[in-house]
Amino acid sequence: MPDAQHSDLLDPFEERLTAGLHDAGNAFETDRAALVDAGALKGRRRLLRRRNAAVVGSAAGIALVGVGGALLLPSGDPAKARGAAATSTLASASAPTPVSAETLTRTLEHELVVGRGGTYGGFTKIEARGTDEGLSPYVRLVFDDGKGAAAVSVTMDRIQPGSDDARQITTCPGKAFTHYDACGTSRLADGSVVMVLQGYEYPDRRVDTKWWNAELVTPQGQHVSLNEWNAAAEKDSPITRPQPPFSAAQLRKVAASKIWRDAIDAMPVNSNSPTTPSSSSTGAAVSVTSTLRTLVPKGLAVSEAGDPGDTGFGYLVVDDGKGKTLVQVNVQADMADVEGELFGSDAEVLADGTKVATHQGPGEKGGTGVVMWTVDTMRPDGSRVVVSAFNSGAQDTAATRKSPALTMKQLREIALSPKWR
Repeated sequence: MPDAQHSDLLDPFEERLTAGLHDAGNAFETDRAALVDAGALKGRRRLLRRRNAAVVGSAAGIALVGVGGALLLPSGDPAKARGAAATSTLASASAPTPVSAETLTRTLEHELVVGRGGTYGGFTKIEARGTDEGLSPYVRLVFDDGKGAAAVSVTMDRIQPGSDDARQITTCPGKAFTHYDACGTSRLADGSVVMVLQGYEYPDRRVDTKWWNAELVTPQGQHVSLNEWNAAAEKDSPITRPQPPFSAAQLRKVAASKIWRDAIDAMPVNSNSPTTPSSSSTGAAVSVTSTLRTLVPKGLAVSEAGDPGDTGFGYLVVDDGKGKTLVQVNVQADMADVEGELFGSDAEVLADGTKVATHQGPGEKGGTGVVMWTVDTMRPDGSRVVVSAFNSGAQDTAATRKSPALTMKQLREIALSPKWR
């Protein structure tokens, strides 16, 4: 198998998105590494961030509702009154009505000042889009309370309740893929699920810009994403304060504010949206991580495991007493039409028609001395199982051993196991 097929890695969550687009009839282009990379959990965060960036970065429909505005306190603060009035107006509406960019902006200003105890603050670089402007609503701004400038944003959209995407969005990522200081998921009294992550903008922490994030999904499929940084911009901006402005508890509270849900309710309904929860891209109901547990050799201690609800990707961090090894599995269905791209003429073909390709090479996430061993298989029905192992507990940390704890033969046995059927 050509090594070129192992460049430009994507994350398994992105793979499932791509596969979904492919199933819908769109053009599909891939390579082996794009479908075996171990970043499913980190990929979910990147996918959300790209969605946010696309929303707030679009030139079409952006309403600039203020630049350089300052907020004065305390109780007589006009911003507080504006925020309260906006909330009251929406709450009293008998039917969904458009929510303006200004209303969303004043609400976020209100939460940043009054909701944090009435600390003076100024606002700059304000951008917002209301529900009557065609695309998903959002508001973003830079807030400075005298302790340093901080970028803050809120985006709102709909997601299929009960779907795999909804579950992943509110599940804390594994530390084998994402470095963070704290993360927790809780269920609110109304049944909404909210995850609060206190992590970093750069997964490898080459710059210690902090990115704190709350993801809330309601039983009705309302999705609120609240993000904040300890810098005036997500990237390429100096760190200006020790922490972002909202605490973890405040992130959870602000994400649950009724105003954001009202805005989502006022969004135009997409007639093409599914009405029932979608299944995973594998079409299977079997947990990949749970199945992997039954297939790894005995005697390996497991220190970390993937989301047991994920039916497309799973992983374990194991240790045989000589150092940690990350083992990951991708399971995909209906991949026959890209078989030629994934398996060259040198691929092994078994008696039942299953194709097998192997690869041993360096890791591609920056970990010093990390190697990646992979066994890729595709059965005649187009189902694909890819198993990879690393000589470290994470791809972006230094190797803990010379080679992975599992041999290529053991990886091959895992990939070809009938349990994946």
